[in-house]
Amino acid sequence: MQTLTSASPAAPRHKGLPVVGNTWHFVRDPLGFLLRLREKYPRLVKVKVVGREITVVLTAEDSKYVLQENNRNYHKSEAYKILAIFLGNGLLNSEGDFWRRQRKLAQPAFYKQRLALMTDMMVHETQVLMAEWTRHDPIRARDITTDMLGLTLNIVNKALFSADVGSRVAGISGALDDIMYYADNALKSFIHIPLKYPTPGNQRFLRAVETVETVVYDIINNRRQESTLNPEARHDDLLDMLLHARDEETGEGMSDQQLRDEVMTIFMAGHETTANALAWALYVLAQHPEVVNKMRTEIQEVLGPQGVPTFNTARQLSYTLQVVQEVMRLYPPAWMIGRKALAADQLGDYPVAENSYVLISPYVLHRHPDYWQEPDVFNPEHFAPEAVKTRPTYAYLPFGGGPRMCIGNNFALLEMQVVLALLVRDFDVQLLHSGQRVEQDPLVTLRTRGNLRLRIRSVRLS
Repeated sequence: MQTLTSASPAAPRHKGLPVVGNTWHFVRDPLGFLLRLREKYPRLVKVKVVGREITVVLTAEDSKYVLQENNRNYHKSEAYKILAIFLGNGLLNSEGDFWRRQRKLAQPAFYKQRLALMTDMMVHETQVLMAEWTRHDPIRARDITTDMLGLTLNIVNKALFSADVGSRVAGISGALDDIMYYADNALKSFIHIPLKYPTPGNQRFLRAVETVETVVYDIINNRRQESTLNPEARHDDLLDMLLHARDEETGEGMSDQQLRDEVMTIFMAGHETTANALAWALYVLAQHPEVVNKMRTEIQEVLGPQGVPTFNTARQLSYTLQVVQEVMRLYPPAWMIGRKALAADQLGDYPVAENSYVLISPYVLHRHPDYWQEPDVFNPEHFAPEAVKTRPTYAYLPFGGGPRMCIGNNFALLEMQVVLALLVRDFDVQLLHSGQRVEQDPLVTLRTRGNLRLRIRSVRLS
């Protein structure tokens, strides 16, 4: 922890409106507002948003301090309590010793050996979508947002629950959408209406939660019963690993509530964020045929004309990984990270008060000219090995940083490599017209504003 001194200067404050402070500017255009702060303030700045004073951290060095070097002093901010209404006390929201225990129990589910077993499933689900694309009329635009949400929902469903429950979760995509919009509105609102009041928004949210919970609890209960009847019965999925995980000291497993919370967290994170990143990837690739050609050359060399990725060959698709990383630089699904200081601290010369809030924006760090050449330009060479060596590690935070880095980061990167390798090899993705521009929609995750529509043409038929 850095040392507080009586001579510490006050942090700069960004001027706002009476009463509401900077809320209007932040809610109206959060990404633009944060970028303007970075242009004006070299290190950090205090703002007032939705009645709270927040220190906005603008450098990789201070981000590393908050997320890694003194991470035990910075717990998740109050904003995550909104997500906890749905996600419960899973890895995203839990803190302290409970979080450390849960993380240790869940970690083996994401070891490389597990990812290797999941690669074939990712390939299969992508091929199902490819078959549908092949039948699609290339003249008509296709809804890429819906396609990617459906694909990632199928993949996380199979990874979590195995193939035998696919039909039971197929109808919850709309419920997940309702939950995300409720959380976004709650995060940006001055007035929080308790869920006990039957407003249309509250009722829609509660129905959505019930829809998802019913499926998840039913699956958990069925697995518990199956395990009781046949203790040797095992499934090759993440739920099976979570069910059989045991604390090394106590020998205890997870309760149904803990399982529910972890499954909900993995389900939401593994579905929404990866779908957004894949949609952005296809939008960007439609504008960069030179990148597509370079990807195809690599895919041809590694996989051959008819081959499909395996866990080992996917790791050889180094340029494809650079493309994935660059997409997540420009369009990080988790575009801001909130923390709350448990005790008074100091960032450089500036004090951080006890119980005050800190905001780190990967979106801002990823476009910071001190860390990136031509930061607004899509260029996978930003992630060439020699370029990575020259950059501070915490200038790039698509999955967060420190001990709280997303547990599913390797799963997500592998999934995006597999999906893009197969789609790019067999299809051209084209803009509807040369002037098509897609706006960003910074909700809880960074989505496209409205559904992304592009044209799909099979290169195998051309």
